[in-house]
Amino acid sequence: MSPLVLIGLVAVLLWSLVSHRMERWGVAGPAALLVIGAAAATLDLPAFESAIDAEWSEKVVEVVLAILLFVDATEVRGRGIFGGEGRITLRLVLIALPLSLILAAVAGIFILPDTIVVLIVILVIVCIVMPTDFAPAARILRLGHVPARVRQILNVESGYNDGVVSPLFAMSLAMSVGLVELVRAKPAERESIAVDGMIHMGEALVTAVPATLTAIAVGVVLGALVGWGVKALHRRGFADDAGVRFVMLLVPLIAYGGAVAIPVVHANGFVAAFVAGVAYRAVRTRGAGGSIPHAELLLVEEVGVLAANLVWFVLGASAVVVFVGGVDPSLFLFAALVLTVLRIGPVYVSLLGSGIRPRDRLLIGALGPRGTASIAFGLLAFNAFPPNSAEGDLVLDVMVVTVVASVLLHGAVAPVLLRRLDRGSALSAAGADRAPH
Repeated sequence: MSPLVLIGLVAVLLWSLVSHRMERWGVAGPAALLVIGAAAATLDLPAFESAIDAEWSEKVVEVVLAILLFVDATEVRGRGIFGGEGRITLRLVLIALPLSLILAAVAGIFILPDTIVVLIVILVIVCIVMPTDFAPAARILRLGHVPARVRQILNVESGYNDGVVSPLFAMSLAMSVGLVELVRAKPAERESIAVDGMIHMGEALVTAVPATLTAIAVGVVLGALVGWGVKALHRRGFADDAGVRFVMLLVPLIAYGGAVAIPVVHANGFVAAFVAGVAYRAVRTRGAGGSIPHAELLLVEEVGVLAANLVWFVLGASAVVVFVGGVDPSLFLFAALVLTVLRIGPVYVSLLGSGIRPRDRLLIGALGPRGTASIAFGLLAFNAFPPNSAEGDLVLDVMVVTVVASVLLHGAVAPVLLRRLDRGSALSAAGADRAPH
């Protein structure tokens, strides 16, 4: 077993022993494990760096991401697949998210260093930095300063945007790897590599739609069949909550493995796992209030938390590797724009005419932390590029800077600002009530 995995498991074990008390004191698990991972990496930095870029690391991250995407889809609360916020969620996912991706790509081309490298990987980068995740900033959703409807919208959106980005990420990563092979080839080898690279990119483009559609089909069929079976057998007493918990943990693994194993097409396993979660929830909860019973979700949720904790530990180690190697200052500017203007603007525009108040539009845009999905996408991309390549290094650097900045902004600064804004609004309202009429 790799020392990175062993130390990570020990770190998660220790955190699990004290997490209840630490979280009551306001210390979030992702932030704590990030710090522990960073401290552990200093023991043997080269070993950690090689472990992050190892093939087994890529496979572990793939399985973790499949489980997390499934959990995102099944945890949505409320009626319908969008938790009763279908129109708003569609605006955010189909208008705000693509607009954010486009604006981030344009900003990255002008801001990030080494123009040629950026042009090759810019689509990969924006797919990494735009999906939202409330794991590092869960306190925000528990604060009474955020309206209940805004919390629901943010929960549903964060459950869907990484699933929507997955096929674009897979396609852009395959194309980028092909371009890297072509650009970095020696002149004598360039012709043969050019042919291979063009074939590789052509396959990525041609199979992107069939691979996604096949993955959707796999996810729908598997999720719906298992959801129907669980509902029917549970009602008749053949299945109990304990058995269903194991079923829910196995569904994303089967969906991912089944999609990837399909010959010729090589369907997107992440899309299959996510869609399986959507289909499972839709069928399992039909006519039952719209939410899967928590007793059935418990195991897959806890495995998801465990997997996410390991991912955050790896982020801490990755952060040391990145910052020790030196970070271009332009990455901080890009991360700041991605976390603020390039999300808030598209979200605000997409919600015009939706009935959402201007203040709440700003809140939805501003409260978009980046977390586990971004880390997993970033690690997968880093592993896909050749070792010690400028493209892989840039992808890892941007991911680390963006997620660490998000932890500080959304995990520490945002709750304080929300409390102060709410206190200021309360004082203003009290003053208006006391004013003579």
